Amino acid sequence: LPMAFRDVNARRHIGLQQLSSLALPGRTLLGPMKSCKFVVDESTNQSTLICSAVRLIESLDLTSAAGQLLNETIQAQNKEFKTGMSTLLFLVGAWSNAVLECLQQNVPVSAIVSVMSEGLTSCCERVQCLQISIHDINKELCSSSVRPNAFKSKTCQTGCESFLNPQILLYFQKDISASEEVIPINSCSHQDDDCNFNNCLVSPVPGFGSTASLVKPVGDKSTSVTSGSGVIASSCNKQKLTHSRYFSTLGEGHFSSQQSNFQGYLSEQSADPCECYGLGHLAMTLSHGNQTSMKLLQTIVAYQQERAECSGSSQFNIAEIVTCCLLGLPESYSCVSPGFVTLVSPEQATVIKYFEDKSLRILLMDGDLTEQYRHLGFNRPCNVRTILEHPSLQEGKAGGLWLSSMLDILVSFEVNLVLVKGNVCENLMERCIANGILVIGSVAQDVLRAFGEVTSAQPVTYLTQLNASCVGSGAQVELWKASDDRAVDLGELLPVKIEARGIPLLTAVLTTTVSSKMQLIEDQFWTSVYRLHHALNDDKVFLGGGAVELLCLSHIQMLAEQPLQPANKNTVKESHNPWLVASATECKSVVLQALASGWKQYLSVVMYNTAKAASELEACTLVDHHLKKAADCGSPSAYILKELRRSDLLSGGSGPFANHGDGLKVYDNVTAKTEAWRRALDLVLLVLQTDAEIITGPKKNPLLNSHVSSDFMFL
Repeated sequence: LPMAFRDVNARRHIGLQQLSSLALPGRTLLGPMKSCKFVVDESTNQSTLICSAVRLIESLDLTSAAGQLLNETIQAQNKEFKTGMSTLLFLVGAWSNAVLECLQQNVPVSAIVSVMSEGLTSCCERVQCLQISIHDINKELCSSSVRPNAFKSKTCQTGCESFLNPQILLYFQKDISASEEVIPINSCSHQDDDCNFNNCLVSPVPGFGSTASLVKPVGDKSTSVTSGSGVIASSCNKQKLTHSRYFSTLGEGHFSSQQSNFQGYLSEQSADPCECYGLGHLAMTLSHGNQTSMKLLQTIVAYQQERAECSGSSQFNIAEIVTCCLLGLPESYSCVSPGFVTLVSPEQATVIKYFEDKSLRILLMDGDLTEQYRHLGFNRPCNVRTILEHPSLQEGKAGGLWLSSMLDILVSFEVNLVLVKGNVCENLMERCIANGILVIGSVAQDVLRAFGEVTSAQPVTYLTQLNASCVGSGAQVELWKASDDRAVDLGELLPVKIEARGIPLLTAVLTTTVSSKMQLIEDQFWTSVYRLHHALNDDKVFLGGGAVELLCLSHIQMLAEQPLQPANKNTVKESHNPWLVASATECKSVVLQALASGWKQYLSVVMYNTAKAASELEACTLVDHHLKKAADCGSPSAYILKELRRSDLLSGGSGPFANHGDGLKVYDNVTAKTEAWRRALDLVLLVLQTDAEIITGPKKNPLLNSHVSSDFMFL
């Protein structure tokens, strides 16, 4: 072996080992049945419940360069997709270990980089056959004899209809023949209090879109219900419906009767029958077992679809969704409320009591409402130097003048409500409260834009820019109330609802009594929202349940068995490393198997986490079993598609796939998944090459020459 190559393997690759160690705690976060972790802050002794790779990495001590690169990679994935971070973290650890094993087998660094990169590119191309367009999903759902069950039975509706106010569900399919009788949602029996999500899963919106009808022949006294999705037996206590990417039972607890006062916006049926199930069904298939977030998202989807039919706007607009976290209320109070729900102080709440049922003049500010604030790009005067002999006295005097001036401006324009994007001066807020002006800070840009569109208010950067045309009208403010019309008093902060006629904003009110769980609930909700958002942007999804990873494994095995085909016939003669070219075939096989080990471990850990295997070893055996059958079939993709249709095998949990016993499939995002793969491998290879350069030096290592990569072209 070349001396430089011996030096690479003689020393330890610290960066790769650090990546492996940092990724190890994330193994339990993989799959739908995640094991949450408590992270304790030693300085404050406060604990936080985490269940995502993003929160885990934020909680770890990342002083090393490899750790900081890992954090930046995961944060980039989270910023762009809000999903796929756990997969990324796991593959970083798995592929780091695989690369270390390759180095132990004396595989050159350049071979690892070239073959792994080409292998991943080949896999991404191969799995395109497992993509399905959104249109095909709706079409398949409409033509299928088994559709998502809108409701189980009348007794099942007790614990499930509560995600919406009963007023929402007053209307059903209007084209009902005279021989059919409509069964109102709120006519269900409330005698069975145990009918919860462990016994049945009920969509909060019939048909997940515009609405399907619940009908039965006149005179039929049975308790079974015929919905737009088929006939459902009445004994819901004997039925369980799993909605997980792999395998999971539904979470316990039911949702009590509390929700926002939507008006009956589900009164019309979509002209396209496929839209009756469209986005709501897609949200379910992408939920990966997160039932609470799925129900909230389906409520939002139903509202936005109905609004889109009337206005012609987008059927799903993520910019019209905001969240409000209420700590102190049971999780059963989580709901979707129209308008903008936020938290204010008790002092601000006293002003709101005078505003109820009144039309308010509203002002929008797209910066901070402080004396020191200057917009981005502001240039201070040059060659000016200010000297203050008594800074405290001068600042206090100047500050008082600024406060009085700003308050006079608000009063002169009769402004009642001010929404500020940034921070608000506390002294100014106190003076505004005393003068009956409500000022709310830290308001998202999308919220300001929404209020600007419906109130004709124009955002300003400074109050001195204010004129009559900038002030809008028609806003309304009231204390947010629970389903029983009781105002919620959480002590330090109170929830309020701000809305205006025609505003498209929807607030997902997320509640819990456990402070350490609040961040977890919000993260899970946004993950569900962005999965649907990216699926619609891609206009396609992957078949889920491990099908994509299994096809990658099968494809890598096929590539590993193929002999090396150099891009140039004179490669051996022209290469500066004859030894490297002579062993290229063997190196290629070793590296490809290392690449495949990442996906194999991925499937094994997910199956173990979801209790589909008693151990990771047993799960690995099950994966090997499917790989062998796929190879014997001759067409791995055809085998996988066939297995996905076999509900008996898939629901039995004997393979890496998962499916719903009622015919519902599970899906994954396309771009988010493949980008997580690429980011994970790019990080591992970057750290590998950096370690090699640190050990041998960039000029002393002959194995990092760019011309070597052509020797490993196998595609």
